[in-house]
Amino acid sequence: MAIVKSEILKELKKSYPNFLTRDLDKIIEIILKEIKKALDRNEGVEIRNFGTFRTNLQKASIRRNPKTGEKVNVPKKRTIKWKMSKDLFNKLNNEKE
Repeated sequence: MAIVKSEILKELKKSYPNFLTRDLDKIIEIILKEIKKALDRNEGVEIRNFGTFRTNLQKASIRRNPKTGEKVNVPKKRTIKWKMSKDLFNKLNNEKE
């Protein structure tokens, strides 16, 4: 199950009942927009105790369609790599034991 923006908004509303929902929604939008802008400029984004986002250039390649076996040219593209922080890694792995 994935968490969606509306669930984040609900949790923020519980924690900050004096803020208007539309203001909290705007804050989420601003944060996401700034992350997108930074990645578009090829800058890394670090969120302490969570992880870092970085862009990666994937080279052009020739791959094979698994259904037909036909060769397919895949152009170069930018992808996003995410690496979790040590704190998050420890939290995830200590709770599973």
